[in-house]
Formats: sequence, C-alpha cells, structure tokens
Amino acid sequence: MQSTLERPVPAPAPFAVAVETGRGARITGRVLSGLAIAFLAVDALAKVLMLQPVVEGAELLGYPPATMLPLGVTLLVGTLLYAAPRTAVLGAILLTGYLGGAVATHVRILDPLFSHVLFPVYLGAFIWGGLLLRDARLRALLPWRARH
Repeated sequence: MQSTLERPVPAPAPFAVAVETGRGARITGRVLSGLAIAFLAVDALAKVLMLQPVVEGAELLGYPPATMLPLGVTLLVGTLLYAAPRTAVLGAILLTGYLGGAVATHVRILDPLFSHVLFPVYLGAFIWGGLLLRDARLRALLPWRARH
C-alpha cells in the first residue's frame, strides 16, 4: 500500500474547458464577423480615399480633413487584423478602442443615442459576438457558468 506522499498528484483542472463550437454557431459567427468586416473595410477605404461625403461628415463631427487618412489606415489595419484568424483577437481589441472613440465623438456633439451614439456599440457586439461564436478557446477564457 502506498502512502499519500508517494502517490502522483494529478494536474490541476484547466480554468475552463473549451467546448467544441457547433456548426450553427460557427456559421452565425462568420456571418456576424463578415458583416462587421465588410462595413469597417468600406468605411476605412472611404476615409483613405478621402471621398467627399466622408470628409464632409468628418468636418461636421469636428475632425479636419487631414485626419481622414490616419483614421482610415488605423481602421483598415484593425479590420485586417480582425479578419485574419491568427490575429482576430488583437484586431477585435484594437477595433474596440477605435469604436470607443466613435462613441465619444457622437456623445460630444450630442447626437441621438440609439441611432448614432450606440451604433459603434452595436458594431462592437457584432465583432465580439462573431469571434466568441467562432472560437471555443476565447469562450473558455470567459467566466461563463456551466449549465446544471
């Protein structure tokens, strides 16, 4: 008979066990992510190309035309990082910061809450919701409660 001290100690359980992503969740995640990527890519390209309606809209928000190129490049880089599976989490984090700036801009000029101020929040929900539905490893990091 072995004493307690001689028995091998089992490895600690992981913080959370990643549950395989179902087909429906994966498809829904890809659709949400695809919609966010499409919207952000078009917005980034419009800023980079300095399209007249975008420049005029930015001026109404208090941004000079010279800021369109840096904002467009920043948005494009974040979107491309989000679109690539290996860097999607980094892209989502960067885009969350970018969208926070958009919320602050709309709050500053007293835009309507649900249509303007919260639109970047809705887009952020698409970004993170799509990522969570696609990636079981990311879901394992969050403190979800198990069903009993």
